[in-house]
Amino acid sequence: MSGGPEPGRAPGNEHGKKPPRPGSVRPTSRWLLVAIGVLGAAVGLTMVQAIESGGGVAPAVSWLTLVAWTFLAALLFAAARNTHQRIQVRRERVEPARAVFLLLIGKASAFVGALCAGVYAGFALSFLEAVSSSGPRNRVIMAGAAAVVSVLVVTAGLLLERACRIPEDPDETP
Repeated sequence: MSGGPEPGRAPGNEHGKKPPRPGSVRPTSRWLLVAIGVLGAAVGLTMVQAIESGGGVAPAVSWLTLVAWTFLAALLFAAARNTHQRIQVRRERVEPARAVFLLLIGKASAFVGALCAGVYAGFALSFLEAVSSSGPRNRVIMAGAAAVVSVLVVTAGLLLERACRIPEDPDETP
């Protein structure tokens, strides 16, 4: 066994993955999104505890929040489907600036959605102890629903990011 790569493999490519093309963007790491979600949950729990220990009342998640996040998720899913059809299926050329814009929207949506999903989950967890009374039960339901819709935003963002990939050229041989 030698310390170098196997014959035919590029250095730094020990797992059989192709090296990224110059100027390409790596796909968003799922583990990074999980870490952001966990951080968000810690922020949500801490925020509720800090507000209530100071004598205040923690904010509740409203229906308008759920409607807005659902609308955002729907827009992202529609953009992902449209972009996938244009780039992957019909193989249409998309203006580079538009493709970069869509890619950034997808990545940003995934990151923000993961953070908000964590914060909403933290909110829901903080009221879980008192779920037997109606006020905290409504807070848990609304925050839990907001967390689920935020995960849909993450999913739609990742799909939009994936749709922006340039398809492999079948005529190109290595």
